[in-house]
Amino acid sequence: MGEFMKVLIITGNLAYPLIKNVVANANVEVIIHIADNTQVAAFLTPRIIIDEIKTHFANQLEEIDMILVPGLIKKGTREITKELGIPTFKGSTDGADLAMVLNLIDQIELSEDKPADKLIEEEKRKEALKFINDFENDEETIKNLLKKPNNIMIGNLPVGEDFPMRVLSEIANAPFLSKEALIHKCQYFVDSGADMIDIGMAAGEDFSDKVPELIDTLRPIVGDRPLSIDTLNAKEIEVAAKHGIDLVLSLDLGNNSKVLDVLKETNTPAVLLPTNFSEGFTPKTPEERVNVMNQLIEDTKGIDYVADLILDPVNSSSIVESIMACFEFHKTNKAPMFFGVGNVTELMDADSGGVNVLLAGIGMELGVSILFTPEESGKTRGSVYELSTASKMMFLAKHRQSIPKDLGINLVEFKDKHKRLDIIENETDGVPEVKQAKPMKFVRDKAGSFKISVDYGTTVKSSRIIATHFKKNKADLVIVGNTAKEIYEEIINKKLVTRMEHAAYLGSELQKAQIAMITGKEYVQDFDLFKNPDEFKI
Repeated sequence: MGEFMKVLIITGNLAYPLIKNVVANANVEVIIHIADNTQVAAFLTPRIIIDEIKTHFANQLEEIDMILVPGLIKKGTREITKELGIPTFKGSTDGADLAMVLNLIDQIELSEDKPADKLIEEEKRKEALKFINDFENDEETIKNLLKKPNNIMIGNLPVGEDFPMRVLSEIANAPFLSKEALIHKCQYFVDSGADMIDIGMAAGEDFSDKVPELIDTLRPIVGDRPLSIDTLNAKEIEVAAKHGIDLVLSLDLGNNSKVLDVLKETNTPAVLLPTNFSEGFTPKTPEERVNVMNQLIEDTKGIDYVADLILDPVNSSSIVESIMACFEFHKTNKAPMFFGVGNVTELMDADSGGVNVLLAGIGMELGVSILFTPEESGKTRGSVYELSTASKMMFLAKHRQSIPKDLGINLVEFKDKHKRLDIIENETDGVPEVKQAKPMKFVRDKAGSFKISVDYGTTVKSSRIIATHFKKNKADLVIVGNTAKEIYEEIINKKLVTRMEHAAYLGSELQKAQIAMITGKEYVQDFDLFKNPDEFKI
C-alpha cells in the first residue's frame, strides 16, 4: 500500500497537538479525528469510535484503508472492523511513536488487541534472538570457527572470541551446601541464563572426597552445559578431571606441574592465572601480568586454556591496569580470555545491572570469552541474568557494527528508555486539589488481618506471593498467587476485608510484594522497597 494508503487516526483533544506534529512527515496519507467530547483518548471505547466514524465519515468510508485507535484503550478493535468493514488496529501507547508505526505499516502485522509499539518491540526482540539462535545452531559455521586457534570447546560448548561471551556462574562454597541448596542454586543459575556452572570449592581446604558427589549431583541439572571446578588444590583438580569435569579454575605457577599430566590425559581445559599463590606472588603491572601469563602458557603446553589476567576491583589495585593487561595480551595472543566480573560488582556498593552491562561491553572490545560471576550479595542478585542479556547485546552490536542501543533486547529495567511525550500536564487545570488534613485513626478490621510474604523461586514465574490470614491472632487461611490482583480478588471474594482503608493497605502491600518478586528485592511488610534519594543527598 505504502504512500497510497489513507489512515484514519482517532484520538482525544489533549493528545491531538502531539499526534499532529509527529505524523506530519509520515509516508502515508493521514486523517486525524478528535472524538467529540473526549479529552483523554484512552477513555474511548469501540462503541464510541464506531459512532464517531459513522457520524463524521459516513461518506468517506470507502476511501479509508485503515483505522488506528489509541493503543491504551482497554478493549480490542474487532467490533469496529466488523461493523465498519475497515481494518482497525491499536496504535501506539505513546503518541510520539505513531510516526514509527506509520512508517513501518507495510512491514508489520498490526494487532486488534496489542498496541503497535509493543508489537514492534516484540518483533525486534524476536529478530534479535533469532539471529543469535540461528548462529548457535549453525553447525557448519561453528565447525569452521573452531578451526581457528582463538576458539576452543569446553564440554559441548564452543568458546572464543567468535562466539557470544559465555556466562559462567559460581556456586560459592559448594562443599558446605546441602544437596537441596546445591540443586536449588544451580537451577536458579540455569534458569537465569548461565552458559556454564562452576563448583566453588573452599580455599585452603581439601574436599577432594566430596568432588565426585558434587559433580554427580549437578550433572542432571546443568544438562549439556559445561561444569567447572574453582580450586587451586591439586588433589581436588585431579579428582575432578578424572570424574569428567569440563573446565578447571585454575592453574598457576604453583600448581600446574602437579596436575598437567592428568589434564592432558583427560583432555580437560583450564583457566590460567598469572600468579603463584603457594608462594604469595601476584603480578602488579600490566606488563608483568602478560609476561607471567606467557610463561604459564609455555609451561602448560598440551592443554586448551583460557587466560585470566585478573580483573581487579575498583581502587583495590587498579581496574584500569587489569583492563590494560587484557588489552596488551590480546594484541599478541587471541586465545579465549576470562573476565572475573564478580570481582568488581561484589566489591562495589551499587546496583549490579549497569556495572555488568558496562563490563560486558568492555569485555567484548577486549576479546573476552567468559564472563564469570557469583551472586553472593543482595546487590548482585540477578547478575547472571544481567550478564547473559549483556552478552547477547554485545554480540548483536558487534555483528551489526553498532553501538549497543536499539538492538531488540536491553537491560533498561528501573528507568524508561524513552520519555513519554504524551503525558498531559494541563488536564487538571481548574480542578480542585486537596491534601490529607490528618492521618486516619487505625481501626482493626473485624474480618481479620494478613501477613504478606514472598516465596522466591528460581524464576519470577515460579515465585509466589503469600498472604496468610489471621483471625484472633491465629492463622486460618493461606492465599497464594503470582500477582497482587490474584491475591486481593480472592480476599474480596472470601469477604476477608471489610474496611476501605484496610483494603487500600492490602492493595499497596501486595503490589510492593509483586514488585519485589519481579526485581529480586527483599520484601518486608510495612517497610519501603526503595530508598528515597532525597534522604541521601549531600
